[in-house]
Amino acid sequence: MARWEYWPYYGLENYLYTMPFEAKFNMMESTKWMQENWFHSITSSIAYVISIYIGQKLMESRKPFCLDNLLIAWNFGLALFSLVGVCRMTPELLWSVRENSFEYSICTASFAQGVTGFWTEMFALSKVAEFGDTVFIVLRKRPLLFLHWYHHVTVLVYTWHAYKDHTASGRWFIWMNYTVHAFMYTYYALRAMRKRLPKMAAMMVTILQILQMVGGVFIGINILRIKLSGRACQQTWSNLYFSFTIYFSYFLLFCNFFYCTYLKKGNRYHALLAGGIRNKIQKDGIMEEPSEDKNEENDVAGKVRNHLKRRSLLIVDAFDSIQSAGEIERDVVTASVVKSFRGIVPIISICNVFSILMLSVDKHCNIVLCYAAR
Repeated sequence: MARWEYWPYYGLENYLYTMPFEAKFNMMESTKWMQENWFHSITSSIAYVISIYIGQKLMESRKPFCLDNLLIAWNFGLALFSLVGVCRMTPELLWSVRENSFEYSICTASFAQGVTGFWTEMFALSKVAEFGDTVFIVLRKRPLLFLHWYHHVTVLVYTWHAYKDHTASGRWFIWMNYTVHAFMYTYYALRAMRKRLPKMAAMMVTILQILQMVGGVFIGINILRIKLSGRACQQTWSNLYFSFTIYFSYFLLFCNFFYCTYLKKGNRYHALLAGGIRNKIQKDGIMEEPSEDKNEENDVAGKVRNHLKRRSLLIVDAFDSIQSAGEIERDVVTASVVKSFRGIVPIISICNVFSILMLSVDKHCNIVLCYAAR
């Protein structure tokens, strides 16, 4: 479905400055390589999941590695990469909407050439590099949520499958992902530096991720409407189905994570966290162990709250410091979040099995759904 020339398009001459490697980008060569090798995204994902299991088993009897400096550099590196990516993709995106139309921006893949073509290729390859996020989690013996590895696996497979066909909606998907990751990895880098940030910062990162998923579903609905009306739109039916599946599943998972982490009261996470904060304060000699007397205990609770307020010791910061000191068992802390995922995971897994089957069929033909939907 990929084409070798698009018109109109945002050419090199429209940029104030073009880097040499951007000007030398060969769309045809890059696309042909992806068409011949995209299925390696599936084999890489299988190897990734197996490596996680082996890595966690090997780390069971070992102490966590101290990788703070390396983690800071890693996160700042990905933040800078994402920032440059969004800066190079934005002019073409604005041009596609202003000078053409929203329908053009989601149905014509003119971004696959020139400067944006290069950063599209870099985006696809970066999804393999981002497996490194999980390496840090495993080596530092931090809790690994289903949301984390599921997101990495499905994004890689979808991105490579979409790139081989020049899926036009990728213009928006890539721009949104670059934008969110620029903020997300900057936040992660600051947290790795032990910078105290307001709880709202963590919430805003998750909100941005949720909005990205809403945007993905919205774009998918518009493409479906266009294709059903008989108008041309450069996205295969199998890729559109996969897009709907992963974006809707991400939406459910991120909303669930947001609710369990920031909104839900009285769950095990908050109880353990409150206990950890109290133990931390007592250990530092800030207050004495409360007595069994209920009034005194309430008094102590008030002192704890006042102390936290005065010192601006926000929950996110307290949790990180306590967790890194090993005062709360990491696997237990995430128990409530993990438990809440259990009802969603089977549904998502079934949908993605169908998606992978469809993508496998699509490797050999353009799939029967094409003709059924006409």
